[in-house]
Amino acid sequence: MNLNDLFLKPYESYTTEQIILEAVAAVFGILSVYFSVKKNIWLYPTGIISTVLYVYILFNFGLLGDCLINVYYSAMSIYGWILWSKNTEDQIHVDVQKANMRDWISSFILFIISTVVVTAVYYYKPFIDNNFSSDGVNFGFYHLDWANLMDIFTTSVFLVGMWLMAKRRVENWYFWIIGDVICVPMMLYKGLGITSVQYLVFTVMAINGLIAWKKSLKQ
Repeated sequence: MNLNDLFLKPYESYTTEQIILEAVAAVFGILSVYFSVKKNIWLYPTGIISTVLYVYILFNFGLLGDCLINVYYSAMSIYGWILWSKNTEDQIHVDVQKANMRDWISSFILFIISTVVVTAVYYYKPFIDNNFSSDGVNFGFYHLDWANLMDIFTTSVFLVGMWLMAKRRVENWYFWIIGDVICVPMMLYKGLGITSVQYLVFTVMAINGLIAWKKSLKQ
């Protein structure tokens, strides 16, 4: 399979509007990560634009876990925006901290809750795809492929990462790196080449973010 088959061929069936929408969502997503690396509060308004667009995109591509996590991102961005505003003097940059035991316990609980909820959503996916009608619908996981299964996992990983970022914990970057690496082939498999490249960029930026936040913590 060549580069054209991986990145360009899936877009042959897309409308111009769909391609532009995905590109705009990816650009604002990259801007959001850039601002987060800089500990800049602008990560939240740019992130909200990206996540709202991806709610629509991912729902149409059947990635319900990632769709739900983007709904959560949008809500958590508002929460994080408020928290960061209260913890910065110049209303732009914030100080960061290391996660404590309470943070890790909360993270574990969030991960389990997310896994259960998203798994349940996929169980009822045939019902959702049938316009919320149970006529002739068989519930279960028979319709899942590897990308859907990984979507359940990455949704939970990203949820924890987003929560730790809102709390300004350095360890949030570990979760972003893990999820981003998995999403590169997953999005490519789903025909979202632009988004796949975005997650590749995210991986590099997340590594830089981890380094920058650790350096800031030492200072």
